Amino acid sequence: MFNFALRRLPSCARRGARRLAFSPLMRPAFPALVPALLPAFVTSPAHADSTMAEATLPTFNVNANASSRGGATARAVDPNLPASVETVTREQFDNWNVVNTEDVLKYLPNLAVRKRFVGDLNSIIAVRGTSNSQSARGLVYADGLLLSNLLGNNFSFPPRWSMVFPDEIQQVDVIYGPYSALYPGNSLGATVLISTSMPKKFEADADVKAFTQHFSLFGVNQNFSGTEASATIGDRIGQFSYRLGVNHLENTSQPLQFATLAKSTTPAKAGDTPVSGAYFYNNQTNTPTAVLGVNGEGIEHTVQDQLKLKMQYDFTPTLQAAFTLGYWHQTYNSQTSSFLRDANGNPVYSGKVAIGGYEYTIPAAALAPSLGYSENWLYGLSLKTRNATGWNGEAIASYYDISNSVARTANSGAPGNGPGTVIFGDGTGWKTLDLRSTHTPASQQAGLANHALSFGYHYDNYFLDNESYATLNWRDGAASAFANAFRGKTQTQALYAQDAWRFLPRWKFVYGVRYEDWQAYNGSQALAGQTLPYSDVNQHHFSPKASLSFDVTDDLTLRASIGRAYRFPTVSELFQGQINGSSIVNNNPNLKPEDDLSKELTAEWAHWNGVFRFSLFQDDVKNTIFSQTDTTVIPNVTNFQNIGKVRSRGVETSYSGEDVFVHGLDLLASVAYTQSKIVANAQNPASVGKYFYRIPLWRADLAATYRFDERAALTLAARYSGRQYNTLNNTDTNPDVFGGTSSYTVVDTKFTFRPTKLSEIGIGVDNLFDARYFVYHPYPGRTFYVEARLRM
Repeated sequence: MFNFALRRLPSCARRGARRLAFSPLMRPAFPALVPALLPAFVTSPAHADSTMAEATLPTFNVNANASSRGGATARAVDPNLPASVETVTREQFDNWNVVNTEDVLKYLPNLAVRKRFVGDLNSIIAVRGTSNSQSARGLVYADGLLLSNLLGNNFSFPPRWSMVFPDEIQQVDVIYGPYSALYPGNSLGATVLISTSMPKKFEADADVKAFTQHFSLFGVNQNFSGTEASATIGDRIGQFSYRLGVNHLENTSQPLQFATLAKSTTPAKAGDTPVSGAYFYNNQTNTPTAVLGVNGEGIEHTVQDQLKLKMQYDFTPTLQAAFTLGYWHQTYNSQTSSFLRDANGNPVYSGKVAIGGYEYTIPAAALAPSLGYSENWLYGLSLKTRNATGWNGEAIASYYDISNSVARTANSGAPGNGPGTVIFGDGTGWKTLDLRSTHTPASQQAGLANHALSFGYHYDNYFLDNESYATLNWRDGAASAFANAFRGKTQTQALYAQDAWRFLPRWKFVYGVRYEDWQAYNGSQALAGQTLPYSDVNQHHFSPKASLSFDVTDDLTLRASIGRAYRFPTVSELFQGQINGSSIVNNNPNLKPEDDLSKELTAEWAHWNGVFRFSLFQDDVKNTIFSQTDTTVIPNVTNFQNIGKVRSRGVETSYSGEDVFVHGLDLLASVAYTQSKIVANAQNPASVGKYFYRIPLWRADLAATYRFDERAALTLAARYSGRQYNTLNNTDTNPDVFGGTSSYTVVDTKFTFRPTKLSEIGIGVDNLFDARYFVYHPYPGRTFYVEARLRM
């Protein structure tokens, strides 16, 4: 009955139903739904075929789409979305090694999360032709609240994953590409929609995890461990429901960076200090290189505390309001060390030294440690209607406030509390407002006003305020002499409209346009004794979208989509610089917006208890905004630039299903090929024709979970990433070393056992075979996890 019902559903309902049907969460609910739907479509065998050919179902939400722990939340994805969508549910990722929210994305097709260790603040996503240094090309929403940190566009501006507990997530939908007018040009890479659940009765849980890895490279050979503990409580009292959660994470990373200098050919002089302990290797460009010690982010010890409160009130069965309060606090300490020792065994941190009879000059800041802390608040308010058909409205407002941010760096690597630099980032943040109205026709029969409409208004305002001072005591000293400051704001207002028109029983045309008005203003750079204001900048663009889909059969859909998108420069790229002993960042107030034209051909086929997807895509991005850091010099130097044109072409194949081959075996599998090349670059002609930065030619993912019964499950998963480059000129020909970008295969596993309905034990391993791989930084070695959870 289950398979028959799925095949016979009209195509518009089938595509939504099959994702729900093949979700493990839907297994208890779907059989109950089928009898209710069958009379509407299978009145008699003779009448069934004509009914299927002429009528389609209105869009519907299945309220049973929830875990056993909590109530349902409506799916975040527009049912008429003109793009490829991949979904992961709670029952799937409950059997994976998940510590942080971004871990739930780790096995999705042609997508990778830049996560260097548990608790890494700089976890951003890379997808298709968007690299893991282009954070502003991705959007992350949680229940409609924007978590994307669009203050900048690199590793330092990741989404604020910490404003969501993994345990409150119901499911995550990933939309590939900028094909919907509902989302801004930052959707050029992907849009991540996180849906959380709210309780329907009293519930509480507690979860503790411990994890450890052994890591050995150059002069480091030791264990690095951490713990996480969380607890949530929630209830529904009449029309009011709430969920309150707290989380504490503490971890120490493996070394993330090493101080290096090119192997010297200058003979040592009489005044040079003879030292031992240096390591030598050929770096990513095959240049003989000396490794002096751990520097930069070093061995990072992080402590993170999180509080999340969500309250919801149903005024009527179709009118709902919600309030979200999120708090996140982090302290970190980046420990550095020198491998060099003088004749008496004392560590050497700077100056002219003799290594193997050759002279090296080590800058004072080469091995400088750092520390800092940050306090963040998220406020969100939403009001929406939930009518099955007809008109609906939604209003969502959010404010993200970095209320306290301090970063301290020493001027030298020598032990103690000497001079240094302190940077204050208080008063930085963003605010957003989204107003949306939709209309779903009561009848979706072709020709009878069969238009599903969406209209909306979007506003965002990002503001940056950084001040840097010298201090006599870098660890805890007060600010003394003013060094520099960078300030600026951006604002975007947008109007959009989209129509999904089913003009024939098996044909649907989704078309729309988005108008965006963007401005950057109040930008300035201040140095001691002078302030340099930047001119205000304004841009406005129309972004048309169109998609045509055809249901070849009730199980096979073909879709062609095209969309233009503009990704506007961020505050940081325009206005924020940095000048200290370890780095120099040169901003660029004259950057042009990225201008993208994306195209996609997709086939989706429901078969073998799952869904196959095959997609061809091409992204042509003019004026690609890119920043590359020269790490071969100290201080490191970063420059922002526009690249004339980057073209990314590729193919994706994916499959998601349950009870595959045998009962109890659930499978996620994908293979993707992406060729991303620089087509034009006037500022660096030597890069034309070369592969773009950090886009692997191949990605493949496999996650297989076997459910022995309701109490036990075993997951075996693998992630593969192929050849990629860490330079625009592709000069990094030695990728499998520190500073390079490796091809790698990582195997993960987890065994989950539920002794009772209210308890759970998990034992897992990431990087089972202890592969040593690099994406510039060395990534974690074999990591063991143990988890215990209690629920009420």
